Amino acid sequence: MPNDCIEMLASPFGELATNLSDSELREPAYEILVGVCLSSGGKTSNNKVSDSEKISEKTGSATATPQTSLTSRAASKVKKALGLRSRRKKSSANKPIPPGPERVQKASSMEETLRVQMGVSEQMDSIVRKVLSKVAADQKIESIVLPLEMLQHLKPADFPSQEEYEAWQRRNLKLLEAGILLHPLLPLDNDNTDAQRLREIINGASESPLKTIQNNESMQALRSIVTSLACRTRDDRLVSGTSHWADGFPLNVKIYQMLLEACFDVNNDASVVEELDDVLELIKKTWQVLGMNQMLHNLCFLWIVFNRYTTTDQAEGDLLNAGEDMLMKVENDAKALREDANCAKMLSSISSSISGWAEKRLVDYHSHFHSDNTESMSCVVSMAVLSAKIMAENRVGGDGADVGHERVDQYIKSSLCAAFSQVMEKEKRSKASSKDDRSELPFMARLAEEVSKVAFTEKETFSPILKRWHPLAAGVAVATLHSCYGNELKQYVSGIDEVSADVLRVLKHADRLEKDLVQIAVENSVESEDGGKSIIREMHPYEAESVTSGLVKSWITERTHRLKEWVDRNLQQEKWDPKATRERFALSAVEVLRIVDEAFEAFFLLPITIHAALLPDLATGINACLQQYISLANSGCGTETYVPTMPPLTRCSRRSKLPTVFKRKEKAHKKTQGGTANSNDSFGTPQMCCRINTLHYMQTQLDGLAKREMTHVTNSGPTQDISNGMEKAFKPSAVACEEGIQQLCEATANKVIFHDLSHLFWDGLYIGDVSSSRIEPFLEELDHHLEDISLTVHDKVRTRVITQVMKVSFDGFLLVLLAGGPARAFTLQDYEMIEEDFGFLTDLFWSNGDGLPSELIDKFSINVKLILPLFQTDTEHLIEKFRNVTLESCSSSTTKSKLPLPPTTGQWGPIEPNTVLRVLCYRNDEVAAKFLKKTYHLPKKL
Repeated sequence: MPNDCIEMLASPFGELATNLSDSELREPAYEILVGVCLSSGGKTSNNKVSDSEKISEKTGSATATPQTSLTSRAASKVKKALGLRSRRKKSSANKPIPPGPERVQKASSMEETLRVQMGVSEQMDSIVRKVLSKVAADQKIESIVLPLEMLQHLKPADFPSQEEYEAWQRRNLKLLEAGILLHPLLPLDNDNTDAQRLREIINGASESPLKTIQNNESMQALRSIVTSLACRTRDDRLVSGTSHWADGFPLNVKIYQMLLEACFDVNNDASVVEELDDVLELIKKTWQVLGMNQMLHNLCFLWIVFNRYTTTDQAEGDLLNAGEDMLMKVENDAKALREDANCAKMLSSISSSISGWAEKRLVDYHSHFHSDNTESMSCVVSMAVLSAKIMAENRVGGDGADVGHERVDQYIKSSLCAAFSQVMEKEKRSKASSKDDRSELPFMARLAEEVSKVAFTEKETFSPILKRWHPLAAGVAVATLHSCYGNELKQYVSGIDEVSADVLRVLKHADRLEKDLVQIAVENSVESEDGGKSIIREMHPYEAESVTSGLVKSWITERTHRLKEWVDRNLQQEKWDPKATRERFALSAVEVLRIVDEAFEAFFLLPITIHAALLPDLATGINACLQQYISLANSGCGTETYVPTMPPLTRCSRRSKLPTVFKRKEKAHKKTQGGTANSNDSFGTPQMCCRINTLHYMQTQLDGLAKREMTHVTNSGPTQDISNGMEKAFKPSAVACEEGIQQLCEATANKVIFHDLSHLFWDGLYIGDVSSSRIEPFLEELDHHLEDISLTVHDKVRTRVITQVMKVSFDGFLLVLLAGGPARAFTLQDYEMIEEDFGFLTDLFWSNGDGLPSELIDKFSINVKLILPLFQTDTEHLIEKFRNVTLESCSSSTTKSKLPLPPTTGQWGPIEPNTVLRVLCYRNDEVAAKFLKKTYHLPKKL
C-alpha cells in the first residue's frame, strides 16, 4: 500500500492522570522485568557467558549480536504462528537509537537483549540489579513496591550528579502516585488518611528533593503508608505477600506496552527480534506483578503489532499478518474480556481503531490495493470484518453473524462507486492524442471502455479475495458499476435531441459494457442458490438496443417526413416537360431517387449493429414517400375527365341539324384550339406522356432498389428473411407505378379522343348527315397525335399508350353511333359508309403492319364489328330482335304486351337490350319513331 496510508492512531490504553513519559515508564518496566527474573532464580547477565559466545571464541568468528546469540531459537515458533518471517537484521549505522540505549556488541542473555531493546544503560542496569538482588533474596517481587525499594536503597552517590538523582527520585514518586493514588486496582476512599499523607509527601518532593527518605524513621513511615495502600484487599484489609502498586488500569498496560515494544528490533522498527519466543517468555513473567493474563496480553500485543505496522511505511506485510492472527485470538476472547469494564473499554477502542483504519482503505480499495499486494488486502478485510464483528457484539443484543457479508457488501459498493468516479474524472480531464483512435470516441463511449476494464480487474484481482466473505462479490461489483454507468447514461440519453454517429457509438459501447457486466455476474453466480437472479434483477437494463432502435426509427421518420415534404413541394412546381431529360421523364424522379439513395447510404453509415432489423422500417417509409410521388404524378389525370356524358334517350328528328351542328363545331374547334395552345398546360399530351415515362422510369428503378440496398447488409444470418421483406417493401410502389401508368394511358387516350380531337370526333363525326361528316378529318389529326405520342413515350410503354388510344377510339366510335345525341340519325343506307369508316380507323392503327399487331386490333375491334350489322338490319326485324332480347333479359312475370325500358349499362353488345334500343332510337325511320313513341313515349328532341 502507498506510504500516504501512514497515520498515527490514538492509544486505546487510556491516559495517565500524571505526566509520565514513555522513557519514564520504560525504566520501571525494565526494573520489574529484572526483578521477576531474579525472583524466579535467574542470574544476572554480567555473570553468564552464552554458548554462542564460546563457539565464536573458539572459531575466531566475529562476536555474535544479541539477535543471533541463540541460534537454536532462529526458527521462532511464535513468529511462525503469527506469520512473521525470520530475516537478517539490517545495518543500523545511520539509524538513531531511542534515548538511553547503547549499541552493545557483546551480550550473553535474553535479559541483555531486552536491556538494549529498552534503552537501559549498563550503569543503570548494574545499579538496578544490585538493589533487586538484595530485595529478591528476602521476598518475592510481586510482594514488594518496587519504586519504594529503589527510593530506599539508592542514594545520590549512585548517580553521576545530584540533578540526575533528583530527576530519578521524582520519577519514582510519580510512579508511586500513579500506581497507588491515581490508578489503583482498588478504588480509594476520599477520607483515607494514608492517601492524604502520601499526597503531601509527593507534593512536597515536587518543590524540593525528598531528603527525609535518607532517614530510617522517615523511610519507615513512608514504607508504612505505601504498604498499607498497596497491599489492600477489597474489604480494606492489609494482606502481606501481595502488592497492587502496578496492576491498576491503565498504568499496568502502559508499563506492559513498554515491555512489548521491546519485541521490535531497536535497529529496525518494522521488524521483531529473532528471539521473539524467549523475549515473550521473559515478558510474561511480569503478569503477576502487572495483573495481566493471556487475554490481556493478546489484546495488548494486538495493538502493539498493529500500531507498529500503521506507524511504519506498512511495507512489512508480516506485521499485518501477525495483527490478523492476534485479532482472531482477541475475537475468541472477546466475550470474556467484556466482563471487565476496563478490558471491555480497551477492546472497544482497539476494535474501533482497527475498523476505522481498515475501512478507510476498503471503502476505496481500488486506490490502495493492486495485483501485487492482494495478500495485504486479504488481511485488511479480515481485520475489518473481525473488528466490526466485535463491535457489533459489544452492542446490547448485537449479533455479528452476518457482519462480514454486510461489511464486504458495503466495501464493494463504496469502492466501485469511488473507482467509477475516478475513472469518470480521469476521462473528463484526459486529452487524448490525435493519433490515438480513442480520441475519436465520445466521452460516454470511452467511459464505457474504462468501466469494463475496472470490471475485469475486479473479477480477476479483488473478487477472489472478497468471495471468502461474500459469495457474490463479483456480482455485487458489476451491479454497482452497472448502476453507476446507467445513471450517467440515463442523463445522457435524456439530453439527446436527434440521432448522430456519436450517440449511436455511445449506445453501442453501453450495450457491449452491459453484456460484459452481465456475463461476469452470471459466471460469478453459477454456484449460488438462485443462479445469480437476485443480482441480475438489480441490474436494470440499459435497453441500449431499444433506445438505439427508437432513435433510429425517429431518424427514419424524420428523413421520410422531409422526403415527403420535398415531394409535395417539388411536384407542385413540376412542369412535366419531356424535354427536361434525354429519356423524356421528369427531373424530379431523378432527384427523388437520389434522395432515397442518400437516405439508405446515411442509414448504413450509422454505427449500429441492427441495420438488418431496422432496414424494413426505412424501406417502408421510403416506399410511402415513393407512393406519394406516384400519387401526385397521377393526380388530376382522371380517366373520366374527358369522356362525354351520354344524353337521355330520344327519337331522332328528320329535320335538318346542319346549321346548329356547324355552330357547335365552330365553337368547339375554337375552344379546343385555345386549350391546346396553352403551353403551361401540365395535362397536355406531351406532359401526360412525360408522366407516363416518369412512372415507367420509377418502376424500372424500383426493381433494383431492394437488391442494391441489400448489399449493405453483411450479416448472413437474417439476410434471407430481410431480402424477402425488402422485395415486399417496394412492391406497393411498383404496383402503384403499374396502376398509375395504366391510368395515365387511359387519361391520355381520353384526352386525345374526347378533348383534343373532340371537334372532329364527338362534335363532328356523323353530325347531320353521314356522307358529309365522314371520319377522314379525324383520322388525319389522330395520326399526327399518334406520331407525337410515339416520339415522346418510352419504347417500353409506347404500345400500351397507343393501344389505349385505339381502345378509346373504338369505344368512342360506338358512343357516337349509340349515344351521340339527337344531332345524329342513321339510315339503312349509311351502314356501308359507317363500316368503311371503321375499317379506315382500324387500318390507321395497323399502319400496313408497322403499327399495332393485328391480333391486338382484332381483340379490341370485335365488339364494334358485332354491333355494326344492327345498322343494316331493317326496322321490323330490329324491333322484333329488341322484343326478344328484352323479354329474355326480364323476369317471367313480365307480360309480352308491355316491354320494360332496359337500363343503360354502357356494356354495348349485339344482343344487349339497351344497345338494340339505341340503334332504334337513332334510326331515321318512321316505323322506328312510331314504335318508340307508342312503347316508351320518347320525345323527338331534348
